[in-house]
Amino acid sequence: MKIQKLTTENRPKVYALLRRAFPGSDYEAALVQKLHENGRAVHEWVCIHVGKVIAYIAFSNAYHGNEVCGLHLAPMAVMPEFQKQGVGLELLRFALRQEAITSQPLFVLGEPGYYKRFGFEPCNMPICPFDKGNAHFLSMRNSTAASFIVGYEPEFKTVAVPPRPQGKKRRAR
Repeated sequence: MKIQKLTTENRPKVYALLRRAFPGSDYEAALVQKLHENGRAVHEWVCIHVGKVIAYIAFSNAYHGNEVCGLHLAPMAVMPEFQKQGVGLELLRFALRQEAITSQPLFVLGEPGYYKRFGFEPCNMPICPFDKGNAHFLSMRNSTAASFIVGYEPEFKTVAVPPRPQGKKRRAR
């Protein structure tokens, strides 16, 4: 298993992975494809096993108005046949050690029980526009005390309205 930065050649493999990891939803694949097409700054890595992309993680800018205030972890996915084997755990741990990530506040919309293991904490501020009451919105290195609605890249809203996380699904937004 090898973790590396996403290359242009592996982008179609990532789109296919996202469709398999989130069955019944084209949102994640369409989102990542639009971020790429529109040249958005995205920090992203893949896990390669026997020449196959088996996991993916991305971080895009978070905004307070027009100013970048951190990064959103979204999406993160593992091929179904490799889930529950520690692949996602290793990929996330790897990403959290990268210089571009260690220097920023991080936000994730996902399953609290999963992300708390990595140091994410419940987030009262800023407010997540996709999670009423911020029940599934967590942060790391976040010292924000001001009340504001955190911004996402426009592709998060124009692709489709993202579904809310349910149960134990580890969907990151």
